[in-house]
Amino acid sequence: MTPSERAAGLHPGPRSLYGARPRAAAVAMETDTQGPFVLSNLAEVVERVLSFLPTKALLRAACVCRLWRECARRILRTQQSIAWVSALEPGPSDTHSLVRTLAEELEKVHVLPQTVLYIADAETFSGHEDCHGQKKARKRNSKETAISLEKLLPKRCQVLGLVTPGIVATPMGSHGNRPQEIEDGEAGFALLFPKIDGVKIHTFHLFKDLKNRVFDESKFAEAGLKNNPDLRVVLLFGYNSWRTGATRFLHQVVNPLNEKSIILAGGHVENFTSLTSENGNNQPGDSCGVVGLAFSGPQIQSATVLLDQDVVDERTAEAAMQRLKAANIPEHNTIGFMFACVGRGYQHYKTKRNLEADAFRKFFPNVPLFGFFGHGEIGCDRIVTGNFILRECNDIKDNLLHGYTTVMTLIHLGSAKPNQV
Repeated sequence: MTPSERAAGLHPGPRSLYGARPRAAAVAMETDTQGPFVLSNLAEVVERVLSFLPTKALLRAACVCRLWRECARRILRTQQSIAWVSALEPGPSDTHSLVRTLAEELEKVHVLPQTVLYIADAETFSGHEDCHGQKKARKRNSKETAISLEKLLPKRCQVLGLVTPGIVATPMGSHGNRPQEIEDGEAGFALLFPKIDGVKIHTFHLFKDLKNRVFDESKFAEAGLKNNPDLRVVLLFGYNSWRTGATRFLHQVVNPLNEKSIILAGGHVENFTSLTSENGNNQPGDSCGVVGLAFSGPQIQSATVLLDQDVVDERTAEAAMQRLKAANIPEHNTIGFMFACVGRGYQHYKTKRNLEADAFRKFFPNVPLFGFFGHGEIGCDRIVTGNFILRECNDIKDNLLHGYTTVMTLIHLGSAKPNQV
């Protein structure tokens, strides 16, 4: 064999004169044969590899074989931290920015949503935008937008969607990002709640019976709001509050739930656009009502504070946050909510934008904050912890319905497992 033939790779070379395979080739061959064996038989290795995959990719990988499916199930059981998607800038005119952003981010998240709460600005989600003081139609409507958003989520996922005049949201990427008060313009967020050990979250819908002035309180039990000793937090969102009898109906809903062992918080929204639940309630055409989320579980801790009309500057806003801080709610695996009147924000404080959200972040730098500007607020100063150490506002019953105020809420869902993100 000539040197040129050896150079061209036509001769195995002197190291293989006795049939011995070169070391590099032997290692490569051994790796090639061991790789499939490892990924088909060693659960510890497979589980470690699959743990790096986002959830949607993990679900696709679970279809490969029984071992991968079992590993994927174990991984999903460990993913019990809340994730969120926030859209704080306008998108193309044919779709709301929240729909576009959610479609992109669901490919990346490490959580399988069991319950989703999304809130978007009413102006653009419902198909209108301001143009030189007038409203002009956009090429979308709230029903179509809601359907597009729901199709992105798992089929068995509970979904509650609201539209409101303004949005409060923490940008994606870090719990420590500065929350934004967006009083005008296109914006929205979606909170993705996975299945959490020891916690039950469910949607509910209570609406006024136009043929009956008396509210049937058996509806509370059907909604999981009565005869539930583990009930800790109820987020309430009233809709069609301008209709005759809406205020009376809201009192009929709130008063039976006004117990010291339950946190009540929320406000009035423009409307709800999505509601899927275990019992499949639908919106009656011309009625008013309340939708919401109920959080049950002995490990849940929560607190609320009311920023009333006397809170007029940075100093008094921070004093209210100090009261919330004094509740000593654990801040890991905790989420914050801000329900504010449309009359607050920049119009109320005048000298500074984002004042209340910034005050919250000063005392809770690693707790993400979400919420909205609406047409009335629900809540008071109250604490619910594992030991039921309660703070009472009044001697008899707390006043829960307000206007021109802000309600700040913390909800702690228990200690996350060490291997969670």
